[in-house]
Amino acid sequence: MSEQTNSRAARRQKLEAERKRKKGSSPKRFGSILKKVIMAIVIAGLALFVGGVGLFAFYASTAPDLDENLLKDPLTSQLLDKNGDVFVKLGAEKREYVPYDEIPDMMEQAILATEDVRFYKHHGMDFWRLGGAILANLRGGFGSEGASTLTQQVIKNSFLTDEKTLKRKAQEAWLAFKLEREYSKEEIFEMYFNKVLMGRNIYGFGTASQEFFGKDLDELSLEQYALLAGMPQSPNAYYPFRNPERAEKRRNIVLTLMEKHGKISKAEMEAAKATPIASTILPEDERKEMENNKYPAYVDVVLDELEAAGMMDLVAEGVTIQTNLDPKAQEAVEREINSPIYESDEMQAAMTVLDTKTGEIVAVGGGRNFTGRNTNFATRDNPRQPGSVIKPILSYGPIIENKAWSTGQIIVDEPYKYKGTDISIRNVDGGYAGPITIREALYNSRNIPAIKVFEEVGTQKARDFAGKLGLNYKDMVSSEAIGGGSNEFSTIEIAGAYSALGNGGIYTKPHTVKKIILRDGKTEKNMVPDPVTAMKDSTAYMVTDMLRDVMTKGTGKKANVSGLDIAGKTGTTNYSAKTIKERGYKNTYVPDSWFTGYTTNYTISVWGGYSKNEPIKTYDKGRDVPKILFHNVMREISSNKETARFKQPSSVEEAKILKGSNPIVLASPSTPAALTSTELFVRGTVPEEMAEEELTELAAPSDLTAQYDADSNSITLSWNHEDPNEELIDGEVQFNVLVSVDGSEPQNITTTAEHSVTFQGVEIGRTYVFSVTAIANDIESSPASTSLMVEGNTDEDPVDEEENEDDYSDNDHWNNGGDNNGDNNNGNGNGNGNWNNNGNNGNNQNNGDDSGNNGNNNGNWNNNGNNPGSSNDKDDGSDNSGEESSDDTE
Repeated sequence: MSEQTNSRAARRQKLEAERKRKKGSSPKRFGSILKKVIMAIVIAGLALFVGGVGLFAFYASTAPDLDENLLKDPLTSQLLDKNGDVFVKLGAEKREYVPYDEIPDMMEQAILATEDVRFYKHHGMDFWRLGGAILANLRGGFGSEGASTLTQQVIKNSFLTDEKTLKRKAQEAWLAFKLEREYSKEEIFEMYFNKVLMGRNIYGFGTASQEFFGKDLDELSLEQYALLAGMPQSPNAYYPFRNPERAEKRRNIVLTLMEKHGKISKAEMEAAKATPIASTILPEDERKEMENNKYPAYVDVVLDELEAAGMMDLVAEGVTIQTNLDPKAQEAVEREINSPIYESDEMQAAMTVLDTKTGEIVAVGGGRNFTGRNTNFATRDNPRQPGSVIKPILSYGPIIENKAWSTGQIIVDEPYKYKGTDISIRNVDGGYAGPITIREALYNSRNIPAIKVFEEVGTQKARDFAGKLGLNYKDMVSSEAIGGGSNEFSTIEIAGAYSALGNGGIYTKPHTVKKIILRDGKTEKNMVPDPVTAMKDSTAYMVTDMLRDVMTKGTGKKANVSGLDIAGKTGTTNYSAKTIKERGYKNTYVPDSWFTGYTTNYTISVWGGYSKNEPIKTYDKGRDVPKILFHNVMREISSNKETARFKQPSSVEEAKILKGSNPIVLASPSTPAALTSTELFVRGTVPEEMAEEELTELAAPSDLTAQYDADSNSITLSWNHEDPNEELIDGEVQFNVLVSVDGSEPQNITTTAEHSVTFQGVEIGRTYVFSVTAIANDIESSPASTSLMVEGNTDEDPVDEEENEDDYSDNDHWNNGGDNNGDNNNGNGNGNGNWNNNGNNGNNQNNGDDSGNNGNNNGNWNNNGNNPGSSNDKDDGSDNSGEESSDDTE
């Protein structure tokens, strides 16, 4: 026992000694591990350094040689149309080359303070700026933030592509050091000064001075120097003729930098900032016409697109830019937009034409007399409230997409206030349509239903729907649903959104550039955006089908093109009550008018208005201008080209419903056609309930009598009729009167809304059978009949019955003695029968070419009433003043 105890004690002592030994050795072991880690890091760092140096050396060895011609002169780039033909050469304009010793000192100081304040201290690269850029690049990838000196910019603009890669940065750094060794600072500054892109097709500060101010550099003021110095960072964005506000903000930043770096005093800075930019640049009527100025509005959008993609520097590198320009469409747009259809010389218009399937911009109308030196009204230079063209995007599209509403869904047009407010919404006609379908609400552009639908679907879903179509909303309030609010868009953006409706819900961002072919002729940069599914194909088709009705039943008739399957929407904006009162405007004045429409081939968005939001005062030469331009251009570019109809997808079902039913019920087989409408449903949502079988009848005339008056030798017919149920039969009841003489075939005498007619010139001895039928809509009653034998003596010799029948059939022509002013059947036959409608049987006007009868029948049927006529389908294609009213927004 004692031995076991001693053995256990010995083991415990041994274990305790071992723990103490390990504990005592831990710091030494930790120190050993730390040394190994540090050694590994150092070795790895050295390996990375050696590898980096090696990689840099490799990239540097593949860099191109310096070429003085390339250093000083921009290369000419070519723009190709869709057919592969050159239509513009960029960089080919005359330049004002300025030697270094002629560059004003203040101009140089402005550039250095903005672009490279340590230019005369570094040797091609500024390592202070590089440190900050490296941190940004590690977070966002190589090239995400630049630290380029003027020397590096000269290199980049002369030899290298615009790729944001480590290889290009390494080559740029190597060539910058090399350039600094071979040329003086003054020579390098001169290269930059004369080659840098200053917007559109303008290269060099000397050229820009003449372009924007009409002066030599030595004649400029401080604020003008600052304006020029700020432009190279984003030359199109700060182009002062088009974007004076942005240019002024950029100029003021340059002035702040100049004061910060001691180039000017604070007083000089503040005085220059106080000078409005408009007072320092050339007025529009003194600006020079651009040379090589073909299709300037389209070129303008190409350059904007390149700048937005960070590829504007490529324009000076001799590249070939493949665009989507369709010369015939562009020429049609320019011709129509400059036609004499406007209410004043100052009114402007803009237009964008897209390929519906691809999003390719095929033509752009920048405005009347657009030169490239003034505002391009088709772009973000001129964003405007969209008016009612936004209703399919913010209300009806989202509600179908998210809640699968049918086009026959009922919405009540009634007095209504914005949700959560005491602000009333109005339809500009001041009235309310009551319960109507969303189809009717859209094609008649009713405001209150659009707001109700928007609030039903919800702000977030509406914002998401619009965002997928390229319309990015910041703040969103209910008034946005009728095109009010603070969000504004260009014709390019609106056309892009609508094109997805015509392309089965597939959206491709509008683009002018297809690809860029670099100077080597082999390397290509693909510029085509990826298509995305923005909505279900069911949503796209159902909205399109409703917008078809805008063209034939609603506010867009003047834009319609016969023979084309077109969907579209009108839109106007309006002034606030405060603005109307302050400026003394009429309530009919509006600041903007829109029309956007599409076929399966083309989508066109058109805006009309004034540059400074002055009012459009008229309809035919004001509000209607976008519709006229759309019609003319769509008709021309679609001629001699097959245009397919919009195809209903399998995800959509069509069904006949009972008009006005809420919830929707299907029409029964016995439902009169006048009480049904054909509507669309998302597949699987067609209701099962059917309207009750009921026989809808129109009562027959009653108490029909025929009274013979011997004194006047006439017969007077009279009858009564029970008024129909207005809920079942809508519209005025007409009465069709027929007569048969002595058993002959009944002849249609007249159609009247009165309850009596008189027949004169009765022949003794004949039997007259009369029938009267009531007609309303497509429903016809059973006839009421009566007969009368006219007895008495006659002095005339009897005639052979067969001869009499021949006489009757040949000479008696039944006609309406009233006006029937159509264009066909213009016979003037004078029948010798006795049936005469002495009343005015209406002006059956149809200004088409289908009907009309100017024949004069001298019969003796006298309709003592005044029949206003049953057809008044007079449509000269113009919109009345009430038609556009639904498009106005509050």
